[in-house]
Formats: sequence, structure tokens, C-alpha cells
Amino acid sequence: DPRYYMDYTGCGNTLNLQHPRVLQLIMDSLRYWVLEMHVDGFRFDLASALARELHEVNRLGAFFDILLQDPVLSQVKLIAEPWDLGEGGYQVGNFPAGWGEWNDRYRDNMRAFWKGDEGLIGDFARRLSGSSDYYDHSGRKPYASINFITAHDGFTLHDLVSYNDKHNEANGEDNRDGTDNNHSWNCGAEGPTEDTEINALRARQKRNLLATLFFSQGVPMLVAGDEMGRTQRGSNNAYCQDNETSWVDWDLSAADREFLAFVQRLIGLRRAHPVFRRRNFFQGRAIQGSEIKDILWFKPDGSEMSDDEWAHNFARCLGVYLSGETMDERDQRGRPIRDDNFLLLFNSHHEAVPFSLPVLCDGCEWQSLLDTHLAGGLKSDGRYQGSNSYLLEGRSLALMIQRDRA
Repeated sequence: DPRYYMDYTGCGNTLNLQHPRVLQLIMDSLRYWVLEMHVDGFRFDLASALARELHEVNRLGAFFDILLQDPVLSQVKLIAEPWDLGEGGYQVGNFPAGWGEWNDRYRDNMRAFWKGDEGLIGDFARRLSGSSDYYDHSGRKPYASINFITAHDGFTLHDLVSYNDKHNEANGEDNRDGTDNNHSWNCGAEGPTEDTEINALRARQKRNLLATLFFSQGVPMLVAGDEMGRTQRGSNNAYCQDNETSWVDWDLSAADREFLAFVQRLIGLRRAHPVFRRRNFFQGRAIQGSEIKDILWFKPDGSEMSDDEWAHNFARCLGVYLSGETMDERDQRGRPIRDDNFLLLFNSHHEAVPFSLPVLCDGCEWQSLLDTHLAGGLKSDGRYQGSNSYLLEGRSLALMIQRDRA
């Protein structure tokens, strides 16, 4: 019965994947799940193990060759967890064309940036714009990067901003299990607190992290429950807890419902605007005769970032202009894809920063759509002229859309 063959895919590090019978069983199993169960694709746990030939990881291993040549399996989504525990097992950016990858560099950079760590704006910008440093060299596209803040392993989003340390005592392993490298910050108190300022900051940090996720190039991955404040009470390894620690609580508080509405709005903005989900990497230059580049990076004084300024350790605030008018992409019918132009402002510093809005065209102004400093993140009433100052509050993100001046 091919339904039982799925066990083989989870044991790649103990099976000889070069053996024809083993490969045949795995391929039959995968085809069964596509043709009979109608799944959209597969995520392979510890996928580097599938490319091991003897002890070495081979980027073009036999398993990948066969999978990408298969008329059925080459047409579905193939996502790798691109690491395993063996030597040379960390392979982020090294899987072949046709594969998406969990991008843990994205996770770590975004967590550390919003925590307020120094010297990260260069990495932050690379992750936000699709991680071309990992995927462009092999001809892959931004959607090869599966971006995530949290996964089923590790802290939930709520716990990420509520705990400095893991709390896995209930697992019975003296808190030795689970990773210690969480890039988390409790915002001033470990675990639940009645402090209104700390709880407000935690809510803002969650808005910052998910707004960054959904406005980043690549494919966003959202863990079920994060959109409504699920907590594991500080456990970052709840695999053995079949109880309230790992369950999803559907009895939402008012704050949880408010956050859920915010996440729904983020998803709606991403779906409505293709500039947030480009098929090709930015080129950093003027496109199709336009005077404006497809992407621009700004300092708080409204001037463009220079090459040297990306290395400044103290910098925690920047803006990015995304041109929807110069996307140079076409839809399935060959029609040019056009979108609005947007400005994203990021401030991971604890103090407010006045941001001078750029002047990019005559007769244009900026309309604010979203500001994570506000409860619920909603804002749609402000219009600003170019060169006007926008007060970007501490640890907050703002989204603006370019409009013709009324």
C-alpha cells in the first residue's frame, strides 16, 4: 500500500537513497499523495539528508534529479528544510532550481533587527528584498525564499516577545532540550505581566514582525495560532505536550481579535498589491525609461543610502520605496503588471525618529495606510507632502502609498 511509503521520506538519513528500490518506493508514495490525495506539494524535513551520497551533501543528488524529471512531481510545490545534523548539512541557498527553502537567515535577521540589535540594516534590507544573495546566483526567483518569523519548532510569535529564555521544564529534560539561540526579547518582564506598557510594546512588536513578513519579497509562512496570540507559556519545544501547551485556544480576548484583524489586513494588502510579491528580484536601477529606480533606500533625512552607510552599526532606521509602476513583469496573459508605489519606514530604535519623506515626483503626496505604533495598526487619514516630516515612533513600522495631489 503506497500510503505507508511516506515513512521512508522521514528516514532519508538512515536509508540508502541510491538504491533503486528505495527511490522507487519514495517516488510512488509522493505520486500517490499528489494524484490520489490531491496535495499541492511537500515540505521535506531535514532535506539535506536526501542529497547525501555517502557522507557528502550533493546539491544535484540522485533524488533531486529524479524528482525534478518526474512529470507529476516536478509540477507541485517542493519546499526544503535546507539543513540536517550531519557535516556539511547546512545548505541554505544551495538547493536546485524548482525548490523553495525555509530561510532561517530571514528569521534570525528579522528577529534580531526588531529586538534592537546593532549593525543589521544591510542584512535586514537583503532579507526584505528577497535574499538575492542566496538565490539569484543560481537563477532562482524571490519565491525560492520561504520567509518566516516562527515555525512549529521554537517559540510562538507571542512567546518570542514575552520571554528571554526557554521554559521547557515540563518536558522532563531539566530544560536542556530546545534551542538556546532564540533572538527573543521579553520587552521588560519574563512571561505574563499586568504592566500595560510592556503589554502594549509586545503587541507592537508582534505587529512589526508580521508586517515585515507580509511586506517582504518571497513567500510568507505563518504558523497557525500566531495570528491570534497563541502561547506555549515559554516552551520552545512542545512536541511532547498534548495538552493546553500545544493546543490552539479559540476563545479569543479582545486584544487577540484586534490582532487577528490586523493580520487579515496585512494579508489583504499583500494579495491586492503585486509589488509586495514580485516574481523577479529588484534591479536597483531605472526600468523602461522611467526616471525612478524600481527600489530606493532612504535615511531619515530623506536622502538615499550610500554604500558606506550600510555598514554603520548604530543605524536602526531606514525607509524603502517600492515602485509598482516599473515592475517589468507580465501576467499569465502577457499583460504588463502595474501597481501603486509604496514607501515603508522602519524604526527598531526605542526613541521616535522624524523621517523626512522623499520627493519623487511633482504633484504627488504620501497617504499613510498603516502604522504599527497605533493600537490595531490602522491608519488611513493622513496625507503628507514630499519633504514633510513623519514622526516614526520608537519600535514601529509605517506604510505609505503615493497618491496624486488632490
